[in-house]
Amino acid sequence: MAKKSKGRKFWKTFGKIILILFILSILLPILYRWVNPPVTTFQCVQAISNGTGIHKKWVPIEKISPYMYRAAIASEDNYFLGHRGFDVIALNTVMEERKSGRRHRGGSTISQQTAKNVFCWPKSSWVRKGVETYFTFLIETFWSKERIMEVYLNVIEMGPGIYGAEKAAQTYFHCHASQLTAHQAALITACYPSPQKRNPAKPTSYLLGRAANIEGKMARYGTPKFTDEYISHVRERYLKSVEKMEKRKGKKKGKSKKGVWDFIKHETKKTAVDATAVQNH
Repeated sequence: MAKKSKGRKFWKTFGKIILILFILSILLPILYRWVNPPVTTFQCVQAISNGTGIHKKWVPIEKISPYMYRAAIASEDNYFLGHRGFDVIALNTVMEERKSGRRHRGGSTISQQTAKNVFCWPKSSWVRKGVETYFTFLIETFWSKERIMEVYLNVIEMGPGIYGAEKAAQTYFHCHASQLTAHQAALITACYPSPQKRNPAKPTSYLLGRAANIEGKMARYGTPKFTDEYISHVRERYLKSVEKMEKRKGKKKGKSKKGVWDFIKHETKKTAVDATAVQNH
């Protein structure tokens, strides 16, 4: 009886711990909607493992050059304002490139990268991917797109121990983030995903080529806005692009995956109303 009692007590305690962690995992993203993360697990692990320290200075998105988020969208996540955290078009491209044996780029969105840098750790694993996916869903639910971009441009590593656009601007170009030119923003962004090995102030021919490509996309895409009207318009265009992709896949396979498309369409549309309700509280 004593052993059974101890067993029940253990599982009861274990259950309480899991419940507390689950509640905290929801409360923290809600808190970070207003409060800037003072430091992240990702930054601490990188500082310890690489001995680079943590050099950062948080600035609001209003004090970051629009070229920075234009470069981020052009390089990292073309459909950032259209999807709800997971870009099925990019994921489909990655899958097709893998099947054909071609070199493929990552399919992670800006939302996923933000979740990884704020709530996860550097070492890649299926466990981390699961945690990243969970927090991506939460920040897409509780944060606005503008807030996601603001946090992203303040926490992502832009050099050895250098985090955020302000510190990167000061370190590489001796100016503030608000003063960055299109070329400078493209150079900083071109260093991803290996900012520790690349220096935007001393670009190689490869880095200059990447920056030129990013600048070209920036000019083509224009300046995004974080208004509800603009985001709604982009979201509609994204849904149409996904629909076209599904039709092409259906023709190739002789059948259409309408079940998958219907789910994506439903989730994308319904969260627009849910997110607006949460953000207005």
